[in-house]
Amino acid sequence: MPATRVMPTGEAEDLIELTREICRKDLAPHVDAMEQAHTLPREVFRTLGRAGLLSLPYPEEHGGGGQPYEVYLQVVEEIASAWMSVAVGVSVHSLTAYPVATWGTPEQQATLLAGMLSGEQLGAYCLSEPLAGSDVASMTTRATRSADGRTYALKGTKAWVSHAGHADYYTTFARTADTGGKGITTFVVPADASGLEFAAPERKMGLHSDTVRQVVFDGVVVGADRRIGEEGQGMMMALAALDSGRLGIAAAATGLAQAALDRAAAYAMEREQFGRKIGTFQGLAFLLADMEAAVTSARATYLHAARLRDAGRPFTKQAAVAKLVCTDAAMKVTTDAVQVLGGAGYTQDFPVERYLREAKVTQIFEGTNQIQRLVISRQLLQH
Repeated sequence: MPATRVMPTGEAEDLIELTREICRKDLAPHVDAMEQAHTLPREVFRTLGRAGLLSLPYPEEHGGGGQPYEVYLQVVEEIASAWMSVAVGVSVHSLTAYPVATWGTPEQQATLLAGMLSGEQLGAYCLSEPLAGSDVASMTTRATRSADGRTYALKGTKAWVSHAGHADYYTTFARTADTGGKGITTFVVPADASGLEFAAPERKMGLHSDTVRQVVFDGVVVGADRRIGEEGQGMMMALAALDSGRLGIAAAATGLAQAALDRAAAYAMEREQFGRKIGTFQGLAFLLADMEAAVTSARATYLHAARLRDAGRPFTKQAAVAKLVCTDAAMKVTTDAVQVLGGAGYTQDFPVERYLREAKVTQIFEGTNQIQRLVISRQLLQH
């Protein structure tokens, strides 16, 4: 059953209907086969891009959709209910454009952002490293400026990079000074840069159509015109982007939970035992009711944070709450969906086992849920 939504404008309602149509025609028919084949659906991203769904939260003057985050996130949720790997990819792509859109010069926005928001390009986000995950400030990838100041040479390895090997550009954070978090700088590295190499794809539990690899920068030279902001501003950019990125994952997790709930409820009204539909047994009916409550609560939580963001108010704490609540809800609801289907739910004949595998990582990436608790508690105790 589609989620019940109250959209702020008629245009937003049309966007939701467009998204649902694309999900029915272009995503749902292919998700099972492509997930099993571990294939990144590049053409699906082009379809979403041509429909304007990859650039919704960015200004129209730069080629974006000019939509509030409240609308963009509900589009992400709808995509996730059809194909979680694609929804994660949409969230990642949006994240890659954030530094240029927010801190780029007018020249950079004209030359870089136009492509990022065109729908034809796909971005990757290079922040984490093999030994620098939650502790981003300990990154060792280094950018060394040339004597004439015109270029930088990047050397190091980034980890857990979605779209690696498929992206058209890599929004990359590298160390320019040995001053901890204050020594990190942001660059946009083109995919055809010499010295850019990729490890084998990670063998993941789920999200098999979200290709994730290590990205190796072996003396990659980029022009100083591809440095975003000033040297040392990268950590601030990364943290600000992560607030928004956490909302993307919260919305995607909610969509995944909605898909699991819908499949479980449909099965409960089809499967018969003891001469009755299993959904008529109170024990199972109450389980479904709790799943609905979890999904509805998750949606309300991320929308509250999004509306604060749209109003220009601080939303760091609320974004962390949303990421925590929505991803924990996805883990619980997908687990319960497998339980509703019983033995059938444990097989690959039904998608709920895939939903369960996909839900787990939502509690890990964009900051583990333990990190979210740290963010929330610090926000609570700083005043």
